[in-house]
Amino acid sequence: MTRKRVLVTGGAGFIGSHLCRRLLERGDEVICVDNYYTGTRDNIAPLLANPRFEAIRHDVCLPLFVEVDEIYNLACPASPVHYQFDPVQTTKTSVHGAINMLGLAKRCKAKIFQASTSEVYGDPEVHPQPETYWGRVNPIGIRACYDEGKRCAETLFFDYHRQHKLRIKVARIFNTYGPHMRPDDGRVVSNFIIQALRNEPITIYGDGLQTRSFCYVDDLVRGFIALMDSPDEITGPINLGRPHEFTMLELAQLVIAEAGSSSTLTHQELPQDDPTQRKPDITQARNILGWEPEIALEQGLKATVAYFRSVLEAGWEPRS
Repeated sequence: MTRKRVLVTGGAGFIGSHLCRRLLERGDEVICVDNYYTGTRDNIAPLLANPRFEAIRHDVCLPLFVEVDEIYNLACPASPVHYQFDPVQTTKTSVHGAINMLGLAKRCKAKIFQASTSEVYGDPEVHPQPETYWGRVNPIGIRACYDEGKRCAETLFFDYHRQHKLRIKVARIFNTYGPHMRPDDGRVVSNFIIQALRNEPITIYGDGLQTRSFCYVDDLVRGFIALMDSPDEITGPINLGRPHEFTMLELAQLVIAEAGSSSTLTHQELPQDDPTQRKPDITQARNILGWEPEIALEQGLKATVAYFRSVLEAGWEPRS
């Protein structure tokens, strides 16, 4: 197989760092681009000695001039805590970042992958969510910077495909977890694990009966690569996630058990526009890509709890 030169934006982030590692393992050359807003050099430290790996500090809101065969565009803060901190910049990253990466792909004649999100479905009225569902998004809510930014990015990808014949791949990512998540990212899995390891009360928003489906990061990365390697006529969007629902109460109990914690539960008000249900219909991923998740939540939590335990033992403190 001819070695590919692959650009991964957001490559020092949670999912991006796992993708970089997997691409290197199969023999590709990898350029990791990150501005380290939410990503960290710690995530890619084991890769830096590899001669086929290059890390560049860069913001995708600015043009980038490199020569590549494939682009995975993952750059964007993905947790509510981080994307709501600077919502204008979040929208710029989704939209300007997409424009810059699509322009690069057009110049290089590269194939380009967009990491979209289940957030394009908003608070869904259809359950589970198929790719044909157009969503129910509040365009002026506090989550809109991310939701609508990602929706606009999808629009740009498909317009570049139609207008410029660009080879595109669009994946809609559902809740994903695993090592390299930031302890302070505000996502439910990291929140619960950190609170459990510290034997602090676990925060449940609302009644805790809202559901999510959780995909382990290794399974997700397999899906990314399967979609990128699929024939050019397969553009997506394709849902990638694990279609097994858990309530927040069920997740909390699993985390407490795995962490060996004495934590109790405490309830707080449900955040604005927080979806009550989120579950992917992965029929297309199964039928077109031959992909589905293999790692059960209990198995994935074991590795994730062990990772966070090591992070806390190393003296991790939140960024100021």
